[in-house]
Amino acid sequence: MGVAPSAIVHPTALVEDGAEIGEGAHVGPFCVVGPEVRLGARVTLKSHVVVTGDTRIGDETVIFPFAVLGEIPQDLKFGGERTRLEIGARNRIREHVTIHTGTGGGGGLTRVGDDCLIMAGAHVAHDCRVGDGVILVNNAGIAGHVTIEDDVIVGGLSGVHQWVRIGRGAMIGAVTFVAHDVMPYGLVHGERGRLDGLNLVGLKRKGRSREEIAALRAAFAALSGGAGAFQERARALDTDSALVREVVDFVTAASGRSFLTPQRGEA
Repeated sequence: MGVAPSAIVHPTALVEDGAEIGEGAHVGPFCVVGPEVRLGARVTLKSHVVVTGDTRIGDETVIFPFAVLGEIPQDLKFGGERTRLEIGARNRIREHVTIHTGTGGGGGLTRVGDDCLIMAGAHVAHDCRVGDGVILVNNAGIAGHVTIEDDVIVGGLSGVHQWVRIGRGAMIGAVTFVAHDVMPYGLVHGERGRLDGLNLVGLKRKGRSREEIAALRAAFAALSGGAGAFQERARALDTDSALVREVVDFVTAASGRSFLTPQRGEA
């Protein structure tokens, strides 16, 4: 395909042979686009952007100056194997963001979904899976092999430990270190992250009904105390709520990390 006829490439940009630039895309001044890169329709690289490696970027994504996408992982075990980066549609990737390709030992793929906002200075490491509608605030650091489900917000200057899973709709406060899995719709904050409640603001913004939120609050209260381990209390929840069932499925799924658990009496 090469460079589509309607694409605009600034004369100071370097687009290497083999790259594919979609219809209506715009490659700005001093950008570098590697030979295995595929840019979708109407993708915009503002200026001084580097996109390299085996990287796919979906339609209408906008990438701001000095972002570097598709470079090799910061993993000493990486041996030069062929790995990939896939970024979906309509993302906004701000200044100085870094997102790396996968590793052979981690599945070989780093993936970011659609409609995400990745703010200045944030980092997404190798083999991560980032869902749709995720917001990573300035200088958030996501270590390797992390899974972040849809509609999660990770606050500024926060870090997520490798292999952690963060469930859909959760919110991580600013300057928080997350070393354990976070249940869907959980609210986590603190220097060493604590699960302090539900992301009620996020639930309301998504238009969840009062009945749905009440069911989640009751489930959270049940998870906060009672007999047995956290996963056992989750399995004991008897509910018709789809949101609560999502929490149960997430908590009882296989994981390489332990969980952040509710403090007794919090809801």
